[in-house]
Amino acid sequence: MGSRSDWETMRHAAETLETLGVAHEAKVVSAHRTPQRLVDYATGAAGRGLKVVIAGAGGAAHLPGMAASMTALPVLGVPVESKALKGMDSLLSIVQMPGGVPVGTLAIGKAGAINAGLLAASILALSDEGLAGRLADWRAQQTASVDEAPE
Repeated sequence: MGSRSDWETMRHAAETLETLGVAHEAKVVSAHRTPQRLVDYATGAAGRGLKVVIAGAGGAAHLPGMAASMTALPVLGVPVESKALKGMDSLLSIVQMPGGVPVGTLAIGKAGAINAGLLAASILALSDEGLAGRLADWRAQQTASVDEAPE
């Protein structure tokens, strides 16, 4: 995430991954304030065994795109809600990547973070049958939790 304050949003991705039994790490890596940390993180991600990167950022939101420019791993961008424009600035910064530097962009805020965790798990489940089963169970539980009758 781009700053410590982004954890309030990004913790939902971490919690989703934890629920599914997916190992993950959480780091503060700012594209603007810690550029060398970003370079080291993104260029070393695959070598450290990462398979997918979830990058959350608010405001100018350059972190997901900059990370994607430095790794061949899939990068999922979560726009963090900003005070000035309620996350629309973050969303537009992340989603407007030039052709050739893809970032899978999710919804603004909590829903986007949860879905980033689910999407990362779906990508990983392509080569992990155990995770595929846990993800299928999670989805079945979600479906079962929807009551057909209005309250």
